[in-house]
Amino acid sequence: MMPAGSPLDTHLTNLAAALVPYRRCESQLARWGTELAHRLAAGGRLLVAGNGGSAAEAQHLTAELVGKLHHDRQPLSAIALHAETSAVTAIANDYGYTDVYARQVRAHGRPGDIVLLLSTSGTSANLLSAAHAARDAGLTTWALTGPTPNPLADVCADALAVASPDSQVVQELHLVTSHLLCEYLEQELPAALAAATGPAPAEPAPAGRLPSGPVRTGIEVVLDGGTGQQVDA
Repeated sequence: MMPAGSPLDTHLTNLAAALVPYRRCESQLARWGTELAHRLAAGGRLLVAGNGGSAAEAQHLTAELVGKLHHDRQPLSAIALHAETSAVTAIANDYGYTDVYARQVRAHGRPGDIVLLLSTSGTSANLLSAAHAARDAGLTTWALTGPTPNPLADVCADALAVASPDSQVVQELHLVTSHLLCEYLEQELPAALAAATGPAPAEPAPAGRLPSGPVRTGIEVVLDGGTGQQVDA
């Protein structure tokens, strides 16, 4: 039995307290997963960014999408922007660290893509800059944050906020969120792929078989007036 007030007891108590309000996020998680499935199936891309532990969370999510969560499926386009280390260091050196993600968003993002930004505080300047760049470029902006209100949640089109003052708990539930997004996405993906592909084209009639429907006989003569007159062959 763990001693009351120990680090483990305190951490699990904080996690348990955050799980109660987190359960109310189910409909939002399902909606995000469904939308993400249709965007990616149609050729869109997910761009993900965060700092520190949130960067690790971002890369975990993109790995699940490019790879798989449970069952084999086609790879989906997702990029963790911090993992472009040469680009990050070059941009930081030439433009400043605030622009490391915004410049990549402007380079890689296309209208219809989704940008997902992770921050426990919701105040990171480089993520706020990325959100503004994404919005200006016509991308959809989502945020995973700690408690609201916070600036990142305010600037993004939609946000999932973990109601805990403990940043470790926030990051742990952001990981849960990543897994659940993939769960809902993979559940919706077959329908999304079918919708993106559209109905299969009609197969041509096999060689040697006449097309169905009435068959016209004779020779059609087009007169000067532009009308057709059929005469016996």
